[in-house]
Amino acid sequence: MKIGAISLGCDKNRVDTEKMLARLVAGGHTLVGSEDEADVLIVNTCAFIDKAKEESIDEILNALSAKSKSGGRQKVIVTGCLAGRYMDELKSEFDDVDAILGIADYDKILDTVNKITAGDKVYACFSDDKFYGERVLTTPYHYAYLKIADGCDNHCTYCAIPKIRGKFRSEKIEDLLAEAKKLADDGVKELILVAQDVSRYGIDFDGKPHIFELVRELEKLDFEWIRLLYLYPEMVTDEFIDFVKNEPKVTKYMDVPLQHIDGELLKKMNRRVTEQEIRTLVKKIKDAGITLRTTFICGFPGESEAQFDKLKAFVKETKFDFAGFFAYSREEGTPADKLPNHLDDEVKEKRANELTLLQTKIIKERNKGLVGTELRVLYDDIDYDEQMFVGRSAGQAPDIDNVVLFKAEDEVHIGEFYNVKITGTKGIDLVGEIV
Repeated sequence: MKIGAISLGCDKNRVDTEKMLARLVAGGHTLVGSEDEADVLIVNTCAFIDKAKEESIDEILNALSAKSKSGGRQKVIVTGCLAGRYMDELKSEFDDVDAILGIADYDKILDTVNKITAGDKVYACFSDDKFYGERVLTTPYHYAYLKIADGCDNHCTYCAIPKIRGKFRSEKIEDLLAEAKKLADDGVKELILVAQDVSRYGIDFDGKPHIFELVRELEKLDFEWIRLLYLYPEMVTDEFIDFVKNEPKVTKYMDVPLQHIDGELLKKMNRRVTEQEIRTLVKKIKDAGITLRTTFICGFPGESEAQFDKLKAFVKETKFDFAGFFAYSREEGTPADKLPNHLDDEVKEKRANELTLLQTKIIKERNKGLVGTELRVLYDDIDYDEQMFVGRSAGQAPDIDNVVLFKAEDEVHIGEFYNVKITGTKGIDLVGEIV
């Protein structure tokens, strides 16, 4: 059968999709890039916030529209977080969907394709997949994500992930090393470690994290960069900062979601740090010369104008390298959903947009100081509109941060590293030329 797939949401979901596709290829199926060619369309959904749910529903409707145009020939499978969280609702609302699988049902994908092509319906949720180390990369061949754990035990009051993905579960080090070696052997140069909480990797083994142990083993493989995403602030100790600063292959980059600076709201969010601890941590990371990305929630229930102004002042004075701002999304079944004083959507969006504009100004101002410097850049892609190559420094993660647009007089190759002199800026991006 010809299989088409759409992966939505985070990079952890992307890895799930890649492993699902690898199972299908191993079973003799063919992957296609066009929905018109596909016999089976898979939509791997996200349900983290309202906008993600809306996007997932839109893609399911698009897949069902394609099925209708094919005269019912095509089959549609819905998988992922939305499927796991809203199985009954999806069955009721989308009776033309042929199969619905939750986030731990991908071992069933081959059997599911066989059953739906025979005319059956398949609904499965919350089984227990075995570790699967094969991948069909959907990223450029020179970088890949390694999902080192699933689930979460942090129980932030606004987040439904523990309900969707369950308790924090780390993959075995030997399994991850075997998977990573295949990626390195296939030419991957940047390995990006992802989980709901990378900093707690292995804590479910024996009560203490094993992230340093894992990374040091990964450094023995043929990667040039190892990037760590999603480090929870209470876990970023002095030892952790020194580790990132000094390990030779670890990019000097941290993604540490802070969510707010006001102490009262941090408690309501069930964040395990105080305002002063956040301020101290940020200073330590910056003093170590490490690029810092973070995220903040705007419009959490009860957030006053004064608390928002405090957050705005914190962002303005701190000048984060990168920051994302999200309007609070009310998720049913979470403790925050039951809090009083929920804000109007317009207020939440206005606050998030205001901080996004502020952060854009901060990035543009910082970029001016980089003009005249040289950066080691990994060549990712081509921007045909700008007629320039697209790359990233070690301080830029793919898809979420800005990029380096550059020119070259000689031939260049995607996936290779080049020294680029920064000559100017374009929007939030840097512009340069190969030295």
